[in-house]
Amino acid sequence: MGESVEVHIIHAFTQQNEGGNPAGVVLNADIYTSQQKLQIARAVGLSETAFVSSSDCATYKLEFFTPNRQIAHCGHATVATFSLLRELGKVTEGLCSKQTIDGNRDILIKDDLAFMQQSSPRYQAISADDTDNPNLYTRILQSMGLTEHDLLRDRLPTIVNTGNAFLAIPVKGRECLANIQPDHEEIGNISEELDLIGFYPFTLDVQDSSNAASTRMFAPRYGIGEEAATGTAAGPLACLLYTQYNIPGPTLQIEQGVLMEPASPSLIKVELDIQDGQIPSLMVGGRARVEKTMAVRI
Repeated sequence: MGESVEVHIIHAFTQQNEGGNPAGVVLNADIYTSQQKLQIARAVGLSETAFVSSSDCATYKLEFFTPNRQIAHCGHATVATFSLLRELGKVTEGLCSKQTIDGNRDILIKDDLAFMQQSSPRYQAISADDTDNPNLYTRILQSMGLTEHDLLRDRLPTIVNTGNAFLAIPVKGRECLANIQPDHEEIGNISEELDLIGFYPFTLDVQDSSNAASTRMFAPRYGIGEEAATGTAAGPLACLLYTQYNIPGPTLQIEQGVLMEPASPSLIKVELDIQDGQIPSLMVGGRARVEKTMAVRI
């Protein structure tokens, strides 16, 4: 019959205890092989499932699997995991840490929020006159069903990275963001070529004036059609908004999931560590809601 695995389903980056992005969390995962973890993630069927194991160099070891591959970092699954661990009494208020395949990261438990550390941002703008890849700019716009007139004036699509790479695409307004027609195959092709997790179109035209940007997220390369909240993309986007769009820090909130079908409103809080105008690190966090547990057979 195979073995039954208990998976906790937790919605991370919830807004007023609603919405958010669901992640699977498997505790005591030391006993499973990478192939079994992938099998479990595929059976769970969510964008990411986190596997929690013991660590000799951090509070816990976390591994993240999408339905089709392992991924180095995942924001919402990290927030989901440490919110669950806090609820179970396995971590307490203050600093702890996670071990990942890409090194250790600090985690901060603060009131009912869980924050994860991300590294210093890197940016790479993509312009229409890029001689190395002359068709890339046009392909990006076409893959979103956008024209150059839909972009914010004098702003370019930019690869942003604080641990995972995403393509941040600045569009004029919420209507434009809502009307995006993603060509998942082409987005997947471009993501493969540029080694991206996915595309992260955003607008400064927000639903709630206390937020810095409204976003959507498409990651077909990882088997994700559209995602409700993406902490590893919101972090570098917040850095970009602070450094290039003159949006004041150190705290920026990103809304996501509002324009999904069905909508799943999510809120991601980013705290920038600003030193002499630079951002050596940042913390990205939010609230989470434990939804249910399910059993998966392997």
